[in-house]
Amino acid sequence: MNGRGGGADALADEERRLRELRAIVDLTTSVLCQGGLDRHEARALVSAARGRILELFPDKEPVYALVLAPRFARLVAEFARGPSRRGPARVLPFHV
Repeated sequence: MNGRGGGADALADEERRLRELRAIVDLTTSVLCQGGLDRHEARALVSAARGRILELFPDKEPVYALVLAPRFARLVAEFARGPSRRGPARVLPFHV
């Protein structure tokens, strides 16, 4: 096998992870903006998204903290309802 195969595989993997990142961010943003979640549920959703994002890009936590965390925090503050009265949140983790 030549040296190109590994690079092409790495590039394809990076592109796949970036597509998944975009999907996670878009879905999380969309659900938060719908305004149907209370603050506990919204925070649990953001936590699940953060967990999956950092699984995809484990060395990028500072970037997450700088770029996505403030965005998600603003959306939670703007669109989530007050405290939960329904018990613990039921947020499903992202799976591929």
